[in-house]
Amino acid sequence: MKIAKEFKWEMGHRLPEHFGQCKNIHGHSYKMLVEIEGELNKDEMVIDYYDIEKIVNPIIEKIDHAFMVNKKDKEVLEFLEKMNSKKVVVDFQSTAENICLYLLNEIRKVSLPQNVSEIKVRVYETAHDYAEDSIKIG
Repeated sequence: MKIAKEFKWEMGHRLPEHFGQCKNIHGHSYKMLVEIEGELNKDEMVIDYYDIEKIVNPIIEKIDHAFMVNKKDKEVLEFLEKMNSKKVVVDFQSTAENICLYLLNEIRKVSLPQNVSEIKVRVYETAHDYAEDSIKIG
């Protein structure tokens, strides 16, 4: 059985080595679909939607209205610090693929019920573009 829950947030980033417009500072209205697969538990659920929110909402709060910046991007990092702006410093380029992997790994850090066998994360950078990855549990 598989269930899913959607989350949304606003976040800025840039891809300094990009050949096009994404090298500029900009932002997106991101959407993430979290799918959790597993056997039904004693309550006849894979996992309660409320429990998914308890896991994912703190992760979203950390990145919502923040700027995701690579620790090597010294110019932007210095600017964000000078402006006292909310930021998430990472050791990767903030592509949709890497943001997807980051979020999947953040979710995986939480202890999940024994019946959960797989987590899939799909991150929409725009309404038409997404990156997706999954991980087997146990």
